[in-house]
Amino acid sequence: MFAVTILGNNSAIPTPDRHPTAQVVTFNEQLMLVDCGEGTQMQLSRYKVRRSRIRYIFISHLHGDHYFGLIGLINSMSLLGRTEPLSVYGPPELEEILMLQLRVAATTLRFELQFHALLPHTTGLLLRDKDMEVSYFPVKHRIPCYGFSFSMQRRKRRIIPEQARAYEIPAAFYSRLQEGDDYQDKTGKVIKNDWVTLPPPRPKRYVYCADSIYDEDLIPYMQDADLVYHETTYLHDLHQRAAERYHSTTVQAAGLAARANVKRLLIGHFSSKYTELEPFLDESRPVFANTDLALEGVTYIL
Repeated sequence: MFAVTILGNNSAIPTPDRHPTAQVVTFNEQLMLVDCGEGTQMQLSRYKVRRSRIRYIFISHLHGDHYFGLIGLINSMSLLGRTEPLSVYGPPELEEILMLQLRVAATTLRFELQFHALLPHTTGLLLRDKDMEVSYFPVKHRIPCYGFSFSMQRRKRRIIPEQARAYEIPAAFYSRLQEGDDYQDKTGKVIKNDWVTLPPPRPKRYVYCADSIYDEDLIPYMQDADLVYHETTYLHDLHQRAAERYHSTTVQAAGLAARANVKRLLIGHFSSKYTELEPFLDESRPVFANTDLALEGVTYIL
């Protein structure tokens, strides 16, 4: 399973039914939290997401609506007996903030908090395992800010058992078939790999673009992604205000998605000045049809 669950979809000021930014990326049994605005741990409880299964937390930037819930979540994890290490990725200053909060409260965590600093104005690989890799890239906001790309690792080729048996390929060679090797039988005849295997599924990718002014430099990072989240703080009539505050509009986000040939676009980070969200779709979908609102409590499967 590769999916994104929205915990918060609002911008800086919470409303009674919308919360600051937070998302959970699920890959198989692995949970990764992306941003952690106020109330995130309450949203985790509301939507029955087990905080104990979160191994990695990615913080895009140090505006409060993206990290003010972090220390509360970390403290709760410790109070609930967590012993497994927790990795936090974010701007360098975040480590100092967390250490100060723990120190003045005389709090000693029961688990190891592993902090990994995102280097300003750079891109890079953050982690890789056999199933998934996560990288980061800069976006243009009022302060240093980063987006994240979550990609499935390329799978091995799929064996067609009946074909492999028909060509009398020994089972001991199957692992090499999965890597793409041809097989040579006892007579010297070469059995081509694509006679007995199928290509692996195309690796899927989710891209989180964080808070950003309209920026065409994001297109290469979004290119051909299965799912992209891009902020739309304002409807397009306020495009000048959006630019002044380093945010984006509906039409701008949808235009980037169309140019980047993404499969599906999620829009969020809505200004609290809006009580109805349907107008965001009304403006986005004529530009990019496969646009959805990032609705709290909804899980979007890639």
